[in-house]
Amino acid sequence: MMLNRYPYNNGHLMIAPFQHIETLEKLDAATLAELMGQAQLALKALRQLMTPDGFNMGINEGKVAGAGFAEHIHYHIVPRWNGDTNFMPVVADIKVIPEHLDMVYTQLKQTIESILAQEETK
Repeated sequence: MMLNRYPYNNGHLMIAPFQHIETLEKLDAATLAELMGQAQLALKALRQLMTPDGFNMGINEGKVAGAGFAEHIHYHIVPRWNGDTNFMPVVADIKVIPEHLDMVYTQLKQTIESILAQEETK
């Protein structure tokens, strides 16, 4: 799990398997299950930390689909809030992100560690 260096929104993260695989159907069942488990953890942490109104989630597979790393599949999770689109992306082709990436990383890491610690004590 990692933050997107060029986020579409605050908290935009990606989950990628360690193995370099270019298509979803080539993932073995255990890796696919782990990918979805990490997605559940990420959603839980983002909801707890940032209280978004929803999410965009998906995989861009292949260069033509916008995959920056066409040979390495990764799953995007983008938090969304009501009214999070304004004139900047439309007029200036610029997206304003309200928090620095380092701050989001630190807060999200602490939240995930807290969730995992709570789950261990259950």
